[in-house]
Amino acid sequence: MPQPIKVLIVDDNARTRDGLRALLSTWSGVEVVGQAADGGDALRLVELLRPAVVLMDLEMPVMDGMQATRAIKRHWPEVTVVVTTLSGGQEAAARAAGADAYVVKGTAPATLLSILQQVGAAGPQ
Repeated sequence: MPQPIKVLIVDDNARTRDGLRALLSTWSGVEVVGQAADGGDALRLVELLRPAVVLMDLEMPVMDGMQATRAIKRHWPEVTVVVTTLSGGQEAAARAAGADAYVVKGTAPATLLSILQQVGAAGPQ
C-alpha cells in the first residue's frame, strides 16, 4: 500500500483551512499534516513537517503566497506547491514564482483530488 500524500494547507481564512482539512480527510491516500495562516508559518511548517504538497493561498498577511512559494521552491525544491486562489487571473505569476499547479477555489473536489494525486505522485511520499 503506497504512503499517503502529505499535505500542508496554507490559508489565512480559518474556515477555508478547516473546510479543506475536512474534505481531504475523507480521501484515502491523502494526509493533512498541518495548517498555516500565513506564508511565514508555512515556511516553518514545511521545514518541520516536510509535506509532499503545500496547498498555498495567494493573498495572506505577513508573507503572501507568492513570496512563500518562491521561498519554498528555493529551500525545498522537492516540495510541490499547488496555489489556490479565488480568481484565475494570477496563474502566470504563480507559475513564475514556482507553483507546480494552480487551482481556483471552488473547483470540484474530484478535480482537486486528481491534481493532488498527479503532483503528489511526482513528489516525495
